[in-house]
Amino acid sequence: MSKKPSAPAAKKVESAVPASDYALTPINASLSREQKIDLYRTMVRIRRFEERSLRAYQGKNAAGGTNIGGFLHLYIGQEAVAVGCCSLMGKNDHVITAYRDHGHAIAVGMDTKPLMAELYGKITGCSKGKGGSMHYFAPDKNFWGGHGIVGGQIPLGTGLAYALKYQGKKGAAMAFMGDGAVNQGAVHEAYNLASLWNLPVVFVIENNGYSMGTSQARSSAGELAKRAAGYNMEWGQCNGHDVFEVRAVMDHFLTQARENSRPSTVEIDTYRYRGHSVADPDNTYRTKAEVEEYRNNKDPIQVALHQLLAAGVFTAEIAEQIDAEARTEAEIAAEFADASPYPTVDDIQKDVYWESDHPAERKSEGRLFFD
Repeated sequence: MSKKPSAPAAKKVESAVPASDYALTPINASLSREQKIDLYRTMVRIRRFEERSLRAYQGKNAAGGTNIGGFLHLYIGQEAVAVGCCSLMGKNDHVITAYRDHGHAIAVGMDTKPLMAELYGKITGCSKGKGGSMHYFAPDKNFWGGHGIVGGQIPLGTGLAYALKYQGKKGAAMAFMGDGAVNQGAVHEAYNLASLWNLPVVFVIENNGYSMGTSQARSSAGELAKRAAGYNMEWGQCNGHDVFEVRAVMDHFLTQARENSRPSTVEIDTYRYRGHSVADPDNTYRTKAEVEEYRNNKDPIQVALHQLLAAGVFTAEIAEQIDAEARTEAEIAAEFADASPYPTVDDIQKDVYWESDHPAERKSEGRLFFD
C-alpha cells in the first residue's frame, strides 16, 4: 500500500520588519519616485471615485429618478489593500473579489468612465449595464470581477490558480474576501482543494471588522487567517492602512505561490468608513468615535501622504494637484455615465448564450429564450 506523501508544515509567517521600515524593504525600496507617487495617486483616485459615486447614489437625475439603483458597496477606508496587492501583479497574476470591488477595479487599471457608467446601468458600462456595482470585470487585465454571493468567488479564485498550474504558467491568483465570508463552507472547501492540489493561490481576507453589521468578535471564533493552518497552509497578518506594509507582506506570499505553487492565507486588518452598503445604516453597531479614531490616525491616504512628504518623494503642492486631478476624473466619469444611453430591450438577450450571439456558428436546436 502506497504511503501518502507528507503535507507541507503549516506555519504563521511573521515579519521581522519594524513598522517604520516597511518602505525600506527590497520590494518597496526598488520603486522609482514616480511609482511611489502612483501608489498614492491610485488610492486618491479610488477615494474620489467612491465619494462621487455616493453623491450620484443619493442624488436625482434630470428626470427626477435615481442615478444608481440597487446596492453600492463603497471601498472608502480600505484603499491601501487593493492598491498594495494589485501593484504587485505580474503578467500571469490574476485577481477575483467580492461585491466591494470598485477599489480593485481601479487598482488593476480599469478606466473610471465605464466603471461609473456601470453603476448607472448604462450600455457603456464595463458589464454593459447589466452587472452594476457588484459586477465589474476586466478579463484583459486578469480581473475576474466582483461577485455578490458571499464567499462564492473563492472557489472561482481557486479555479484560476488551477488553470495557471494546468497551463504551466508561473503566476498567482489573489482571491479576496471579507471577514464574514471566512465562515462560508465554500471557502473551506476551496482551502482544502488548494492545499491538496498545491495551487498557487493567495486567499486575502480584508478584515474591516464587521460582517455587514456584526462585529467579528460576535460572529467569528479565533484568528481568521489561522484557520489556514488546518489545511497545511502558510498564513500571515498585516495592517491594511499602510500601502508599503501591504506590499512587503504580500510580496512574500505571492512569491511563494509563483515559485512553489503553494496556497496561503493573508488577513489584512482594515476599516470601512461607510455602511456595509450605502443603503445600510452605519451608526447602529459602532460609534462615531470609533470611525473618527481610524480616520484621524490610520487613514491610508493620510498615512501614505505623510510617508511620501517625509521622504521627500513629493511636495504638498504635488499632492494637492493629484487630488484635484482625481476629483476632475471622477466628475468626468459621472458626466460620461449621465450622457450614456441605457441598454435597449433587445440587449436583455445578448451576452447570455454564446450561440445566440453567434448564430452562424450555432449547433444546438430548439429555443434559447422563452417568453
